[in-house]
Amino acid sequence: MANEVARSAEKTPVDAPETTEGTRIYRPLADIVETDDGVVLMLEMPGVAPEDVDVTLEKRVLTIRGTVHPVRPEKLQLAYAEYGEGNFERAFTLSEDFDPDRIEASLANGVLTLKLPRVAEAQPKKIAVRAA
Repeated sequence: MANEVARSAEKTPVDAPETTEGTRIYRPLADIVETDDGVVLMLEMPGVAPEDVDVTLEKRVLTIRGTVHPVRPEKLQLAYAEYGEGNFERAFTLSEDFDPDRIEASLANGVLTLKLPRVAEAQPKKIAVRAA
């Protein structure tokens, strides 16, 4: 499954053109970890507050959006900038073996973590072997 999510992520451009609001949209970097229970996605979204994250799942497409509210110091004029400001957006196509009702999301230190558990039927089952 992690390979399926990764292949879907490779098709996304690094950053999209400016939006009608004049802000840029960046594709957040992601780490994908497969666990016994499902998959964990970790996306870098610096400058995004938890209330400014929108995660939706529609027709197996998981879409993540984060809005940044730039902070500008008063009475200072920017002379040079290396950090580009903009919002974040990324989408992943999920297989059908994930449980949409149990997806969890948390944001800490600029990293959004999504836990995508598999449905019970799709999880590997351990079969006990008895001595005969």
